[in-house]
Amino acid sequence: MSRDEQVFTGTPASAGFAIGPVFCAALAAHGHYQRHKSTDAEYAHLVHTVELTMGITIDMMSKARGDAADILEFQAAMLGDDTFRDAAKELIDNGMAADLAWSQVLDAEIENYAQSEEEYFRARTADLIDIKDRVLRELRDELEAAIPENVIYLADDIAPTTFLFHNWTDGGIVLRQGSPTSHVAMLARQRGVPMVVGIGGGHVDSGLPSILDAQAGRFIVQPDDASLRTWKDDWGAFERKATVAARFAPKPGRTADGVSIAVHVNIADPHETEAIDIGHVDGVGLMRTEFLYNSRLPDEETQYAAYRKVLLWAGGKPVTIRTADAGGDKPVPGFTEAESNPFLGVRGIRLCLAKPHVFQVQIRALLRAGVHGNLKIMLPMVSVPDEIEQARALFDEEMRKLEASGVAFAPPELGIMVEVPSVAITPERFSKAAFFSIGSNDLTQYVMAASRDSGALAKIAEASNPAVLSLIGNVARYGLKNNIPISLCGDAGSDPELIPLLLKAGLRSVSVAASRIGMVKAAIAEIDLQAMERTA
Repeated sequence: MSRDEQVFTGTPASAGFAIGPVFCAALAAHGHYQRHKSTDAEYAHLVHTVELTMGITIDMMSKARGDAADILEFQAAMLGDDTFRDAAKELIDNGMAADLAWSQVLDAEIENYAQSEEEYFRARTADLIDIKDRVLRELRDELEAAIPENVIYLADDIAPTTFLFHNWTDGGIVLRQGSPTSHVAMLARQRGVPMVVGIGGGHVDSGLPSILDAQAGRFIVQPDDASLRTWKDDWGAFERKATVAARFAPKPGRTADGVSIAVHVNIADPHETEAIDIGHVDGVGLMRTEFLYNSRLPDEETQYAAYRKVLLWAGGKPVTIRTADAGGDKPVPGFTEAESNPFLGVRGIRLCLAKPHVFQVQIRALLRAGVHGNLKIMLPMVSVPDEIEQARALFDEEMRKLEASGVAFAPPELGIMVEVPSVAITPERFSKAAFFSIGSNDLTQYVMAASRDSGALAKIAEASNPAVLSLIGNVARYGLKNNIPISLCGDAGSDPELIPLLLKAGLRSVSVAASRIGMVKAAIAEIDLQAMERTA
């Protein structure tokens, strides 16, 4: 390492490699806010600016898809919330300038979100900061510095709209703070933008040459020849893996000794199907439905259209749709309620059974959509057998109503997610389920008593822990013995390094992120199960 070289290590948020000059985030120009002569004019200026910002957000939202659209929808909803304007008006009426009033109101709300026990709200803090700053820039005629292309962007954090506005081709992102579970990190992974978070302090000048290895979490400024050679070698290896993954994506999942492994895909929004070749997967192992509940309770027709779209796209291959998994880190206005410990509270199937008037709308939409494909229904957060029976009774009731009304429907298979240790330890008690799908994220955090969203506990909350793998194996053995299909749809299934451990535990089906289909199949192809069993 040369005397001038600076090496920073952080947490990988989106794998990839980038090289280019450092660009340190800053405002290019600062305007001076000009107050109006009357409080009415001051407030009118604020309202106009907020509505202008909301219009820009809505325009962006109309062109976005998936998670990007969800983030912008939240921002538009917040900008349209009269609560913020009313609070700011009170401050303006008492003599405060519009920019300071807006800042004070938003700062208070940001603090509330940041201190929340629910990860969903903490993650939304970045959106509120983004909203605050965008309105302030308009009020003060400030210009945000344009980000050049082909640079390594360095900042404390990055706003969602800053990310969405920029073309990140051949660039990368390095944050002194940030989180790998943030919305921007999620967007970066979807778009293949290399990103490292949490590198901490240390002065860096803009314009200096730098390299980013976002697979290892390493950012080097003014790299010496040795560091540059290592980076090029690692990048080459990464590219070769990507090439191999692309080659394996269209192939069936099969081990080196010929054992077939089903590889399904996880989707969070029907729009994602536009970028996925159904021929590359064995079906949908998890379709989340929380996207429907972002800002309001969805009606039956909205849900039916979303489910129908995915079933038709799948062309007869199985589509496993998870009923509303609200609560925990997924609060829904008008559905969930604030709890002191939401992850151990009324969430998933518990919430659906507690609010049958909401659940029955989803059930009817699912039953109607079932005629368009091979539909399977999965209940989340099941912890006692009676929850299956209660849910089945509601499905039966809605089927009777649809039949009486002459509405076409198809009775689906009803399975459960294995997320709670009570199911993984005694799966035989849940034999009424048509299938089991292991949710490795929640199962891991419950077994290890370590929040999946805590960076400080990341080394503990790993699905590779022997305790977690033992429970996965227990469920897999039960399914094999009793001819009950078992799969895994959590993040562990998308990790090529964990695939050997999962197959060794007995799994023969996984559902993975779309971006990992080829990588997972390539990992499967290297495994000799017979040899693995001989050496066990």
